[in-house]
Amino acid sequence: MIARLKKVYEEKIIPEMKQKFNLTNRFQVPRLEKIVLNVGLGNAKDNPNLLKSVVTEMTSITGQKPVVTKARKSVASFKIREGQSVGVKVTLRNAMMYEFFDRLVNVALPRVKDFKGLSPKSFDKFGNYSFGIKEQIIFPEINYDKVNKIHGMDIIVVLTGKNRELSLNMLKMMGMPIREK
Repeated sequence: MIARLKKVYEEKIIPEMKQKFNLTNRFQVPRLEKIVLNVGLGNAKDNPNLLKSVVTEMTSITGQKPVVTKARKSVASFKIREGQSVGVKVTLRNAMMYEFFDRLVNVALPRVKDFKGLSPKSFDKFGNYSFGIKEQIIFPEINYDKVNKIHGMDIIVVLTGKNRELSLNMLKMMGMPIREK
């Protein structure tokens, strides 16, 4: 079964973007390539149970088991040794990516306290959009009573569009709550 948001993208967004920006080919319209979620846990070295709980939470949020990231080199000022676990990350593609994006936009982001929209300036030079979330408890899959520690996460939406304006409009059409300038 095709994801709801992918169906909307193919049937509604592609024709609108082609008409609005005078694009000749449907492949000129930016599309979602992948979504990467990253949680940095600098204090995981002191509390090994924290890493396990974050892996469990990320698995329930995304539906996919995360990869534990290790420190590449020792940093004495941060008290981190090479090879220590310092975070977790998940890369979502295809159907799981569209399902997660749908839940993020329609369920999780509206639950953020005093939410006024995401910044339109968070694009990098390649047209990818990234933003941070301060609390993982905005996702309905997380049981607040079982949370060891509230932590944030970085979310990177990787797009195929090379043009910032095209990517911004496509994300807005998909329902991403990006505020006006």
